[in-house]
Amino acid sequence: MMMRFLILIGATLLATCDARAQQPPAPVAVSVVQLADVDAVQSYVGTVIASRSSSVGSAVDGRVQSYPINEGDFVTKGQPLAQLLTETINLELEAAQAELLLRKHDLTELENGARPEELAAADASKRAAKAMHDFRLTQATRARKLFEKGAFNEDELNEIEAEAESTLQMFRKSEENWKLVAAGPRVEKILQAKARVAMQDAIVRNLESRVRKFTIVAPFDGFVVAEHTEQGEWIKQGDVVADVVALDEVDILVNIRESQVADIRIGQNIAVEIPALSDFRTTGTISSIVPQADIRARSFPVKVRVRNPIQENTSTDRTPLIKAGMLARAIVPTGAKRKGLLVPKDALVLGGPSPTVFVVDATVPDINEPIAPKGSVTPSTKTGKVRPVPVKMGTSDGRLIEVEGAIKAGEIVVVRGNERLRPGQDVAIIETLDPRAVPRAAAAGR
Repeated sequence: MMMRFLILIGATLLATCDARAQQPPAPVAVSVVQLADVDAVQSYVGTVIASRSSSVGSAVDGRVQSYPINEGDFVTKGQPLAQLLTETINLELEAAQAELLLRKHDLTELENGARPEELAAADASKRAAKAMHDFRLTQATRARKLFEKGAFNEDELNEIEAEAESTLQMFRKSEENWKLVAAGPRVEKILQAKARVAMQDAIVRNLESRVRKFTIVAPFDGFVVAEHTEQGEWIKQGDVVADVVALDEVDILVNIRESQVADIRIGQNIAVEIPALSDFRTTGTISSIVPQADIRARSFPVKVRVRNPIQENTSTDRTPLIKAGMLARAIVPTGAKRKGLLVPKDALVLGGPSPTVFVVDATVPDINEPIAPKGSVTPSTKTGKVRPVPVKMGTSDGRLIEVEGAIKAGEIVVVRGNERLRPGQDVAIIETLDPRAVPRAAAAGR
């Protein structure tokens, strides 16, 4: 029984090997390794720092009512970091708002002027005073005539004439009062009322500003990297409650020797490596060159700004790929020229322990030589076997990149179809590309 099982396994293995042997060569596009002048570079060790950082402090004294954040949390601009107790100041704000409402109503009353009922009452008062004056005036006239005939004594005449004069003054007073009611309040009274409203409004806005200060918020989108208080603690004005850093972009801080600082400029592209991220490599831009050297080391601080990939797990859970404090290396051009090997960037296969290119062991094809239609394999198609060559990346030159490793100028490297190749696999060269040619996909997208 065991013998039969072993025979079956052997037959299966032989069939598999025969099937592999009968598989046709994989069609690939290739290019030739170029030897050219490239900029000499110098690797500088640096440190990843946040592009923006803030020690967020309190603008007022108070007791921490809530502290909803934790270290590592992602926060958005304006999101509360800590809330202080606001009961007392809220009562002051309510009283100030009520006083403001009262003064606004007073101003409105002055601006609207007298109501129709008030005008009618003033007019009626004026008419009543006029009627009383006319009555007293008639009495005084009749008393004067009787006095002249000797039928009325002087004291009674004086009393009646005095009452007539009094009613005249009452009439004039009511008439002037009617005019005041009809004219409305004085402009100065309205201006005074407006000033009182403005003063009270300023008091309300000041209290509202103070209330907002009792809520300590994030100044920008970023990550909480340190906590400095807790719920129930009393904090004073100026005390730090949390440290927040922005990591959507990070700076690589390196110190460039004075002999090479003249070869760099702001805005220049610089290759950056992060060893902790499996030799993660990207391109950054010089954002600042501090014109003050460290006197002891004779080096100038330089910041290289790098875009940081952020993994968004949820709307509030985000993880930056590059963390502040990581070790980094900046590949800085020195200005000098040297010979280097260049390959198209598409020849690099990333994702393994180190970047790799697949070298084809075959005769170097002629770029201008007619080839078979794309994707077809004919007896005249050049074939060969591929071998993976680990390389170290250097400076880039347009669509080419410098590589260092067990590779020589003039060798053939796979540019298309290299994603699924295996060591020793047979390939068919169906297309030879100019190393600096624009990739077909990119050209089609123009």
